[in-house]
Amino acid sequence: MSKKRLAVVTGANRGIGHEIARQLAAAGVEVIATSRDPQQGRAVAKELGVRAFALDVTDDKSIDVLASELRDGLDILVNNAGVAKNGFDVNVVKQTLGVNFFGAMQVTERLLPLLRADARIVMVSSGMGELSSLSRELRARFDDPSLTKSELVVLMESFVDDVAAGIHGEKGWPTSAYRVSKVGVNALTRILARELRDDPRRIFVNAACPGWVRTDMGGRSAPRSPEEGARTPVWLALLPPDDGPSGGFFRDERPISW
Repeated sequence: MSKKRLAVVTGANRGIGHEIARQLAAAGVEVIATSRDPQQGRAVAKELGVRAFALDVTDDKSIDVLASELRDGLDILVNNAGVAKNGFDVNVVKQTLGVNFFGAMQVTERLLPLLRADARIVMVSSGMGELSSLSRELRARFDDPSLTKSELVVLMESFVDDVAAGIHGEKGWPTSAYRVSKVGVNALTRILARELRDDPRRIFVNAACPGWVRTDMGGRSAPRSPEEGARTPVWLALLPPDDGPSGGFFRDERPISW
């Protein structure tokens, strides 16, 4: 009898992450649902019949503890943890990028050596991260097919610096930390897919746009249910061996523009 696949879903205590964990568990996957709040995490785990784990994606030590729990390996990583804060200043930018971009990058880098053959990495992104929100010069830099991870980090840090200096607009950035965080996530997806292209484990990395979903973040007036929002991330997480895309951006299981 084959061993059940193991998935880690970050930010699974509510909203889209909660629903992704539920759908993966319903598909027969063993799920570790992470949450910053241990009490919320335990409640969700009990409700869904999954494992809970307290994880702060901005804390290296917290990520290391998770990695030690996964020493036998895992098959699916869904980077869903995210924030969308009110207001716009350098502190909002640092907090938003810290979770949405740097958190996803740090979790992925730490868990990457533990991924087994035919593993899947899913970045829960947003259409708000489309490159059209940037100036032409910045679009070209983010869309450069030779962009490296270290160069991407420099780009993201330059946004923080430009906001702090009050010049982000003239430098071509939007006045939205959330948008830029997802631009970064999308670029990271492309870089990871390129770096893993020749990896013998055949790991696929893709980004998913759930659409505008009725969650605490999306609000009550959003047209989509969490069930609909989770559908594409779950589809990407369950792509069969040796079949499917890598390095793509998807909504409703169809490719969309970066």
